[in-house]
Order: sequence, then C-alpha cells, then structure tokens
Amino acid sequence: MRLKDRIALITGAGGGIGEAVARRFALEGATVVLADITEDTIHKLDADLKAQGYNSLAIPVNITKKSEVDAMVQQVVSTYGRLDILINNAAINRDSLLKKMTEDQWDFVIDVNLKGSFLCAKAAAEPMMEQKYGKINNTASIGALGNIGQANYAASKSGVIGLTYALCLELARYNINVNCVAPGGTVTNMTAGIPDNIRQKLIDAVPLKRFAEPREIANLHLFLASDEADYITGQVIFCDGGDTVGF
Repeated sequence: MRLKDRIALITGAGGGIGEAVARRFALEGATVVLADITEDTIHKLDADLKAQGYNSLAIPVNITKKSEVDAMVQQVVSTYGRLDILINNAAINRDSLLKKMTEDQWDFVIDVNLKGSFLCAKAAAEPMMEQKYGKINNTASIGALGNIGQANYAASKSGVIGLTYALCLELARYNINVNCVAPGGTVTNMTAGIPDNIRQKLIDAVPLKRFAEPREIANLHLFLASDEADYITGQVIFCDGGDTVGF
C-alpha cells in the first residue's frame, strides 16, 4: 500500500474530489482526516469508511477561521502523533460578470479558496517541520488561466499557484514537498449547475472529449502524496484531458 500508516488531512472531503481522495487514500493504507464545513457529509463518509475497516476521523471546520484550522491540526496531532499529508482541496465558486460581481462574492471566494489554503498550509507545516517530513498538495484549477464570469475564482486559483511556489521554496529544507493539482472540468457539484449547452461547448474543447471523474484527480493526488514523488516539488500539474494545450 502506497500510503501505509500515513496520516492525511483532506479539506473539502464531504463530496466530489475531496471524497474521492479520501476513499483512495484509505484504500492505500492512510488514516484519513475528513475536514469540511458541512458536518453531515463528512460524518456519513466517516461512518462508511469505518464500516469498511478503514481508519478515519471527521472534523467539521470553517477553513477561513484561523482558530478553527489551528484547533483541527492540533486535534490531528494529539490523536495520531503526527501529520504527514495535507490535501488543500476545499473550494467554492460564486460566478458573476465583473460589472455585477459584488464585494461579498469576491471576498467569499478569495477567503475560502486562497486564505483557507494558506491557513491550512501554515498550520499543517508546523508539525511537518518538526518531523522533517510532509506532503502538501494544493488545488488550483484550469480556471486559474481565466474564464468569463470568474474573476474571483480565477484570482483565487492563480493565488494558490503562487502560494505553492513560495511554500515549495520555504519548506524544502524541512523535507516537505509542496505541489499543486489543477483539474479541468470534473464531474462534481460545482459543475453540475452548468447549462447543458455551455457544458457541451466545454467538453468539445477538451481533446479527450469528456470531463474528468473525481477518482482521476484523486489518482494524481495519490501519486504526489506518495514516496514515489519524493523528488517532485513546486510543480503545478494540470489534470485536464489536454484542455490547456489550446491556451
């Protein structure tokens, strides 16, 4: 098993890519800590994983609140004695054209997607630095390259890429790898609301002619979190079916 005895904290674990990562990591031997602001989803997943014989822990958290993030990491370390992997996955979108976008829509997306990733990385880095080992996988998006009606989302995900580069340089001396997974269109709740005609145009633009399944993004997170990727850090990997080739 590729993550045997590792302790992995996954934000946004209540569904979509986060849930797929949790299930994949558990299958590979990790103890998975399920973090999400939506309590019922992570408690349901926690119960399901435990019923299958896996080790898991559900922690409700608002990742925009430093006190809650710090308490979450402290709980993980006090429970398991260490923290090996952080998957910064939690994200939201509040799409609107620039002329209609409100300050609240801007702030909310930046707070969750960028500030939340910063707070979780900052808190997780402390035990990782002490143990001289860690894997931090941030999550950007093909949306970081820009998209109409997503000024807030694009800015937040571009920021996550910059955060990845900076943390790679700061944390390498502690044997902590920091990388970034940037999914293209993926079959999740975030894309479920896209009108059919727009969805088809997006799919037509992808060389592989389909959206990703969450498990396919989880597979990339697994590789980067495993010992097989020990010499990979500071990288942004687009998992997008070839979509970025046209940019």
